[in-house]
Amino acid sequence: MSNDLTSFTFASVGDLHVKDGQSGSLREVFQEISKRAGALVLCGDLTDTGTPAQAELLVEQLRACSIPMIGVLGNHDYESECSDQVKRILCDGGVRLLDGQATEVEGVTFIGVKGFAGGFGPRMLSSFGEPAIKTFVAEAMNEAMRLENVMRTVSSQRAVVVLHYAPIVGTVEGEPLEIYPFLGCSRLAETIDRFKVSAVVHGHAHRGKYEGRTPAGAPVYNVAMAVQKPSGLPYALLSV
Repeated sequence: MSNDLTSFTFASVGDLHVKDGQSGSLREVFQEISKRAGALVLCGDLTDTGTPAQAELLVEQLRACSIPMIGVLGNHDYESECSDQVKRILCDGGVRLLDGQATEVEGVTFIGVKGFAGGFGPRMLSSFGEPAIKTFVAEAMNEAMRLENVMRTVSSQRAVVVLHYAPIVGTVEGEPLEIYPFLGCSRLAETIDRFKVSAVVHGHAHRGKYEGRTPAGAPVYNVAMAVQKPSGLPYALLSV
């Protein structure tokens, strides 16, 4: 654990949705981020349909980024059932891909899992009824448990949680009410609030709200590229 508590600024963005044939459109963004921040944090849905070719296209553009890169996968990155290949390509391209792990940059610990759906607050889906429902809820609980397991190992005074799915309802506001339960799950926030957390970043809710807080007050930022940020930039700049 670093004792240096000098403010550290990182950039974060999610939902890049790199498509087949897309080339160069993000290169200038990554170059700009390298000048403004000490790390780039990617919050899933990095590819549009989870193909190795799309991952290769993203890595080609990420070569413009000269700072540490940290990320998690999103649901789109699993679509083509090539997630192992996608992970390998991104890792070979220099991304520290987190899936129940933590990594440190200049005294700040970044902790990442994808998360899962399930709904929020007292209306969260419960493990009751058909086996398919129980399997769905078990996936959400497993992601929250994996997050807790790694957070218990962190001793840093500054911790940033990196997710794809939202941990609170506040940052999905603006999306159609009917899809709220599929955008995240409060089980993630329940886990986060057991620990000291400097910030939480996530994506997935393209029409959601930029900023909110967990019940215990941890700041949460929806950094999906399409979400309007106070800076007007397509990515968030956060200091911890």
